[in-house]
Amino acid sequence: MPKATWNGIVLAESEHCEKVEGNCYFPPQAITRQYFKESTTHTTCPWKGEASYYHIEANGQVNSDAAWYYPSPKDAAKNITGHVAFAKSVMVEE
Repeated sequence: MPKATWNGIVLAESEHCEKVEGNCYFPPQAITRQYFKESTTHTTCPWKGEASYYHIEANGQVNSDAAWYYPSPKDAAKNITGHVAFAKSVMVEE
């Protein structure tokens, strides 16, 4: 089962991840919300749309903009609406 960990903490775990461009997108209900803090960062992908970011805070440390999601993706990426993917600094085991 895919699992995302950072700093000794399980951030997300789910059997139902969406794989897009080599990233595992976890469903919103699979993340441990207490470690996620909204970021003001946004980026744009030509085919997915605008991404929003989270900082990860765990064990007294912060991993800035370490997770992202598409709240309202373009039609081609509707399957990942609200799903969360992680930067390389977070270990994702599949």
